Amino acid sequence: MGGTVTTDDQNKRDEYWMQRALALAEQGAQQGEVPVGAVLVRHDDVLGEGFNQPIGAKDPTAHAEVVALRQAAAGEQNYRLPDTTLYVTLEPCTMCIGALIHARVARLVYGTTEPKAGVVESRNQLAQTDYYNHWLEVQGGVLADACQQQLTDFFRQRRAEAKARKQAQSPS
Repeated sequence: MGGTVTTDDQNKRDEYWMQRALALAEQGAQQGEVPVGAVLVRHDDVLGEGFNQPIGAKDPTAHAEVVALRQAAAGEQNYRLPDTTLYVTLEPCTMCIGALIHARVARLVYGTTEPKAGVVESRNQLAQTDYYNHWLEVQGGVLADACQQQLTDFFRQRRAEAKARKQAQSPS
C-alpha cells in the first residue's frame, strides 16, 4: 500500500481494526473471560490476534495483547515486531505495555481507558517514559464507547448471574 495516508484514512483504518478487536473480545466473553481483544497488524496484514484467556489457559500472562504478540512472533520467527500496530479494546496494563516495548511495536491503538490498572493514560504514561530504549506512538479512544459498553455489559451480566446463584442458594 503506497502513497500518503491521510488522517481520515488512518481513522477509518483504526476503526476497522478496532472492530476486529471487539469481535475477538466477544469470543473471550463467550468463554467467560473478561472481553478484551487485540489484533497486531503490519501494512494491513494480520500478524497475530487474540482475546483474554488467563482463566481458560490457566496462564496469568494470557492477556489479549500477549496472545497476539506470541502468535505474531511465532509466525515471523522473531521476537521483534517492528513497523506494527497493535489494536486493543482496553488500555494495556504494565505487563502488556512492557511486552509491546520489548517487541518493538511501533504503534498502539486502544479503545477505552482502564482506570484501575491502565498504564498508558490512566495510572501512568509508561509508553512515553524517557528511560526505555523504544517508544510507542499511542492513539487512545478509538471506538471507546463500544469498547466500554462491551465491558459494562459483561460485568453487568456477571453480577446478575452471581445474584441469581445467591438467591437460588438461600433458603426460602
